[in-house]
Amino acid sequence: MKKSAKTVLILFVVAVIAAAVALIVLFPPVVETGYEEKVDALSFMENTRETAVPQTEIYNLISDHFNSALPEGKTEKKAIVIGYDGCRADTFTLLDSEHKSAVKTLLADGGHAVFSYCGGVNMPEINTQDTSTAPGWCSMLTGKWAETHGVYKNYQPKEIEPKTLLISLIEDGKIDSSAFYVSWAGHFSKPKATYINELNYIEENNINSVFLRAENDDGTKANVLADINKADCSDFIFLTLEYTDHNGHATGFSLDNPNYTNGFYSADETGLEFIEAIKSRKTYENEDWLILITTDHGGIRRNHGGPSVQERTTFIVSNKEIAQ
Repeated sequence: MKKSAKTVLILFVVAVIAAAVALIVLFPPVVETGYEEKVDALSFMENTRETAVPQTEIYNLISDHFNSALPEGKTEKKAIVIGYDGCRADTFTLLDSEHKSAVKTLLADGGHAVFSYCGGVNMPEINTQDTSTAPGWCSMLTGKWAETHGVYKNYQPKEIEPKTLLISLIEDGKIDSSAFYVSWAGHFSKPKATYINELNYIEENNINSVFLRAENDDGTKANVLADINKADCSDFIFLTLEYTDHNGHATGFSLDNPNYTNGFYSADETGLEFIEAIKSRKTYENEDWLILITTDHGGIRRNHGGPSVQERTTFIVSNKEIAQ
């Protein structure tokens, strides 16, 4: 190598090191202590992180619900998945008497809560798909991991097969209608969005499924409440709220960050509004509802996608029993 080339290379390396040092000074890494201890102390969880269920169990819970016989006195089955995007499991230590809470309400009514995991495999194995939005929700909706559904990261369009529950439940004659309410454009509103192919399939085949994107969580809340308040609301509603994820990316995924904790409170209070709206339906006493609260992934510092326990530990809360 010529002397001038070596000099350029050395200067480049020095510049990179200097930039890295500057980033550390300006944005020091968040050193978290006690995460595992806080999560492990959640007495209402019915399993441990070591025995966590895969987040694909959401698919099984919904499938089993619609395939099971109607309880006595019930005439119609309904289900809703309330997704708190980017919500860490340790936010459950924030449940208190001062805030309205969907999680507390389900548990107080005899519900169940378990640890789940995202990323394809449980710790200590290294995750096989990103601990991110698209792989997480897609794994729940298909009951498969990325090696089957093909979505390893965000902005990787899913093929039609395996179909999500939004389509398969209708095509199998289990329900008449479904709805998908979001605000993140990466779900189905961009050329490389996760479900762009499914949206096209739904439109081409006149399937009674609504894919509706709002500008923000307030819009998503309005869309969901409008659906629930209809006499003939969607049989299966799947929604995502971005409060925790947006605040995590903006200012940090941490309980030491009030923006993040307030994001959790906003999500959990909104979730309760949905539950109260369901219970206020005139036909509620004749309906058999499955209500699930879950998350696609956690987060650390200002991001997610990796192998840390903060990113990979998730949860499922249900008004019905969760098989383990």
